[in-house]
Formats: sequence, structure tokens, C-alpha cells
Amino acid sequence: MEFTFLGTSAGTPTRARNVTGLALRHGSPRHWYLIDCGEGTQHQLLRTRLSVVQLQAIFITHVHGDHTFGLPGLLASASMSGRTAPLPLIGPPQLRPFLETTLANTDSNLGFELQYINSESGDFLWQDDSLRVTSAPLSHRVPCHAFRFEEIRLERKLLTERLMADGIEPGPHWGQLQKGHDVCLANGRLVRAADYTTIPRPPRRVVVAGDNDTPELLTGACQDAHLLIHEATYTQAVADRVGPWPRHSSAKQVASFAMRVNLPYLILTHFSSRYQSGGSRGPVIEDIAAEARDAYSGGLHLARDYQRYRLDRDLILREVDE
Repeated sequence: MEFTFLGTSAGTPTRARNVTGLALRHGSPRHWYLIDCGEGTQHQLLRTRLSVVQLQAIFITHVHGDHTFGLPGLLASASMSGRTAPLPLIGPPQLRPFLETTLANTDSNLGFELQYINSESGDFLWQDDSLRVTSAPLSHRVPCHAFRFEEIRLERKLLTERLMADGIEPGPHWGQLQKGHDVCLANGRLVRAADYTTIPRPPRRVVVAGDNDTPELLTGACQDAHLLIHEATYTQAVADRVGPWPRHSSAKQVASFAMRVNLPYLILTHFSSRYQSGGSRGPVIEDIAAEARDAYSGGLHLARDYQRYRLDRDLILREVDE
């Protein structure tokens, strides 16, 4: 399960950071999913190996422009690139009129079906062959949700000694059982995969949050999760000066929450444009990192544009350099 940050700035871009966008790759080597699509996301994708033709679904946490203004251009480019497969768009219901109006008034006709799915539905659940996705409501100025991604169809290990002991010889049936399929032997005996295979590891579970001023709302979604990706727009001192209106989290808030629920890994993103990567003027990103480290002793990372991370099957989060 691999993540590429396409934008890590809040509200407006900076010279070093675009506004919000995150690519999640899992399953087939070329299949990927997009979470949020701020202005310029399709430009950011040009510096990756990701193709809009292979995009499996788009998830939008909320309707604010720094999370959605890149959608019309990305969809139009996907169509011009030859995409014909339907594309699920999971997000708040306001996305449909926004996109239909924009596309209609710019003479932009998509060559594929856009499937609108309401993430605010009380019984929301979406899945494909690789992932099961649920949502959790957050606290922001507009309705906003987090998405919990859990892998499905994990690889199975054959219980070979049990198979041999029960007279089931090696052959094509073993391969079917390892894929999780029940098989019928030549003598009519039904052999169930659940009886002769085991799944040796837990599924990887990741929570990607939208804008949110109350991390505790994610307590349920983060149960048994291995990684939380969450905004940290300010340090606590700046958040106190700005006041409650923006409805964002500080690094201290998110890190303290991650510590309380024993999250193994935390990636912070969506930093206010006032924070620079270095220099002597004004606040710097390291201020956010230092505040988070004071409250959280797990695996902490501060996202950078184009940075990739991989949560491997051993449940270790690693930065990807190649």
C-alpha cells in the first residue's frame, strides 16, 4: 500500500507545496486511487508514474476549493487521454452540481461515465477487488469526512501437512484453494479453502482525514488502524492566535490523539502557507514537527510534495526514495 503526496499546503499553494491531493496505490501495480484534488493536481501527477486512465476511484473529503478545484481539469484530461472506463467519484452530494455545471458551461464532454456516490450516506460502504472503504464524519466549517481504507483478499498460506494428511495431493486444486476458492475433487468431495488455508497477517488499515478540528472523532475509525494521515494546519500557539473559526487542528492536537489511541504511524500534512521549509523569517515546518514530537512517540512523518511512503505487509511504514 503506497502513498504519494501531490499537495501538502492548506488553503493556498506555496512555491514548494501545492494544495491538497493524495494518491494511494494498492492491488494491481498500475491501479491507484485519488483522495482530494486541489487546483493543479493534474500538473503534480505529471511528475509521477500515475496515469489517469488507470485511476480506480476519486474520494473527496469535503467541498472546499483547495480540495476540489482540480477536479474539472483532471476529469477533462482523463477523457482526452482516452479513458472510457466508468470512474466512481465518492464525496459529498454538492460535487455533482459543481461538476455538471462546470463541464456543461465549458463545453467539456467526458468520454466515460462519472459515477457519483454520496459519502455522507449513513450506510456508506464502497469496495472493489482490493479495498474496502468506510467513512467517518469530522468537524469543519462544511460537512467533511475521513476515509478508512482496509485491504481485502489477502494472500493465503496453504496448510500443506493437513492437505497431505487428508489425501489431497499436490495439483491444480492447491492453487485454487490458495486463492480462497472451494474445490470439488474428482470423487465429488467438496474441499473448503477455509479448512486448508490460513491468512498469516492482518489487513493493512489506513485512515485519511479531511479538515477537522476534533481528532477525537476518529477514535472509532482508528481502531486497529496502522496509519493516520491528518491535517496539522498550525502549531498550537498559532491556532490560539487565529481562533476557532477556521476549524482546523494543531500539530499538538493530532499528535496527542494519535498517542492516546496507540497509532503506530502518523503522517501530518495540510500545513498553512505561513510555514516555510527553512530560513530565518517566520514560522517553519520544523515548528510543527517539534510540537508533534513532544506529544507523540510513534512513527512520525511530515509530508512533502512528491514524497512517497509504503506501508508494507510487515506493517512497517517506509519512505520510498526510488
